[in-house]
This record gives sequence, C-alpha cells and structure tokens, in this order.
Amino acid sequence: MSKSASDQPAPSSSAIAEPLEILLIFLRLGCTCFGGPIAHLGYFRAEFVQRRQWLTEQAYTDLVALAQFLPGPASSQTGFAIGLLRGGLLGGLAAWTGFTLPSAAILVLFAYGAGSIASSHAGAGLLHGLKLVAVAIVAQAVMGMARTLCPDRIRASIATIALVVMLIAPWSIFQLGTILAGGIAGWLLCRGEAGPQTDRLVIPVSPRFGAVCLVAFFLLLAVSFVPMRAGAMALFDAFYRSGALVFGGGHVVLPLLRNAVVVPGWVSDNSFLAGYGAAQAVPGPLFTFAAYLGAVAGVAPGGILGALIALVAIFIPGILCLLGALRFWHALSLHPAAKAAMHGTNAAVVGLLGAALYSPVWTSAVQNPADFAIAAAAFVLLVAWRAPPLLVVALCAVAGVVLSA
Repeated sequence: MSKSASDQPAPSSSAIAEPLEILLIFLRLGCTCFGGPIAHLGYFRAEFVQRRQWLTEQAYTDLVALAQFLPGPASSQTGFAIGLLRGGLLGGLAAWTGFTLPSAAILVLFAYGAGSIASSHAGAGLLHGLKLVAVAIVAQAVMGMARTLCPDRIRASIATIALVVMLIAPWSIFQLGTILAGGIAGWLLCRGEAGPQTDRLVIPVSPRFGAVCLVAFFLLLAVSFVPMRAGAMALFDAFYRSGALVFGGGHVVLPLLRNAVVVPGWVSDNSFLAGYGAAQAVPGPLFTFAAYLGAVAGVAPGGILGALIALVAIFIPGILCLLGALRFWHALSLHPAAKAAMHGTNAAVVGLLGAALYSPVWTSAVQNPADFAIAAAAFVLLVAWRAPPLLVVALCAVAGVVLSA
C-alpha cells in the first residue's frame, strides 16, 4: 500500500525546493497547458505525481477535491497548493506566478491591440469570430457541468430555478442569493453518504495563519460590497467580489465579471466577449481574462497597472480560502451536510452559467444563420471531435474574417 499524505513527514529545509525551481516548472506549464481546468489537472498529475513524485496519488486527489469545494479556479488553487507543500508560501507564490504570467501577458498585449484590430473590416470580423467561439466554449461547459453536477431531478430542478432567476434578475446580489439558496436547497434535499475517506495534508502553515486568511477573505468580501467611487479600489473590489463568488470552475466567472465591468459601463459588451474569446486561445487559467478586462476598463488606473490590480484581486480570494481550509478539509469533507450543501451550490452555478450562455454570450454573438452555423460547428468540433481549443479558436477567427469580406 502506498503511503498517504498523512504518513509523509513535513518537508525539511533541505527537502524544500527552491522557489526558482518551482517558478520555472510552473512557467513551462503555464506556456503549454491548453484545454481548460480539467486538462490542467491532468498535466499537474503527470508532472508532480508521476514524473517528479512530489505527491502521492492520494495527496494529489485530496488537493483536487479541496480546490473543487472552495470558491475560485480549481486548477490554479491546486497548482498553488502543490507549490505550497513543496516550498512553503514562497513556493506557492512561485507556482501561481509561473502558471498565471504567460496567459496574462498575452491577454494584456491583446488588450492593447484590440482597438486597432477592431478598426479594420477584417479585424472586426476576427473579433466577431472570437465571440462566436465563446458561444461554443460556454455551451460545452454548461453541458459538461450539467451532466456531472445535475445527475438527478432535484439538482436539475435547482439548476433550472437558478437559470430562471438569473434571466429575470441578472444582478450581483441575486447571483449571491442564488448560490446561497442553492446551498440551502442542497443541504435540505441532497443528503447522501459521506463517501471515501481522505487523508490529512501536511502543510507548512499554522492553524492561526489559516484562521487569519479566512478572516481576511470574509472581511475583504464584505468591503467589496461597499459602494466606492470609480478608481483603483473600486476596480479591486469588483474583481475580488467576482473571484470570491465563483463555484464550479473558471467559466462560471463569466456572468460575475460581466456584472462587475459591463453593467457599470467600464467595458463594452463587444470588448468583453472579444476578450473572452481570445482567452480561449491562450494556455493557463481562464481567470487571467481579468488582466485583459483591467487593461481595457474605462476606469483608473487602466493599462498595465489596471491589469495587475484586476489579476491579483480575482485570484486572492481562492488563495486565502485554500490557505485557511487546508488543515480543516479532512473533517469537513466527511460531513454529509457539507457535501449536500455543495451539491446544491454546484447545481445552482450550472443554472447561473446557463443563463450566461443566453445573455450576453448568445444574444451578443449570434446575429444571423451564418453565425449560428459557425458556433454549431465549433461546438461539434469541441464535443464530438475533441479538437484542441486553440484550433477551434483559430478556425472561428478565420471564419469571422471570411464572412466579413
């Protein structure tokens, strides 16, 4: 029998990898990990469980389960946790920086060129093609998540009610209320067995530090709902709030970000969807879409500084939650009530994402039968042919240019 994470000794100073080593490894992964969060987790397992043997299979499974349970991007949180276990807090930051930097840099460059691209006829067609690929990507996410997270009548009903609520009242406060209501419904209606036992993880942070991180998470979340004048703090609050309320994967952040930046008029719907489409063509976490939005936002500071503020703000909630929850995950994961509440929460976010598929994704991108044909073809390529997302993005961009001619 293989050793579990709880059987392994805490990493000594001689065993801890240099943060630079962790940075370089994750920088390579950040440049090559295409395919979304599930694919990222596969890359991580091959790299750190099979090749480098930094973690046991059970320890890695524990990390992935925790990341799925918490708000935030699962693959980025798992990567941060691997760096944390290997090299302490500096290792965690090195892992996050390496995995996040490549896609963030590419999307900021796209933000600077998006205006000049859109000014030409062919450029406008290219951006429209990127919006059409967003239709296929979100549709694929809705289908996959519904299949996994809504396998029975109760959870399918929770998702449908959430979808209806968000179509009627697509505002941030209702998004939060829908997620909470889904959790309550799951707690009442989705009680099940505790499931398989998980191992405790040996982590290089104290319980007191974890508690401080959880307190900071909730304090910053409360402050993010306080109205502020447009500026750097308002930008930070908008992206922090979006990152703190995301359950169920990176694509779920789409409606939250839209309400954060499009509704107040900081970013136009066209720019928002063009950037979201471009985000599908880059490796690394989808949350780096925030860097693009921070760069193009019509609120100070904008540019590179705005991109940096947005990028850090959207990732901080998930990292704080992870640091706070690592030591308590074992007990919580065995509690039937907690599992049942998460069943309901996950079902609710499927409905939230389904509403986002209709508005703004579908309504802003599909304008005629040709648009529908491109989006449908992209969907079939992704789902039936399992084509690489980068290839699908490229084909849709070319199709958009051709149709604009």
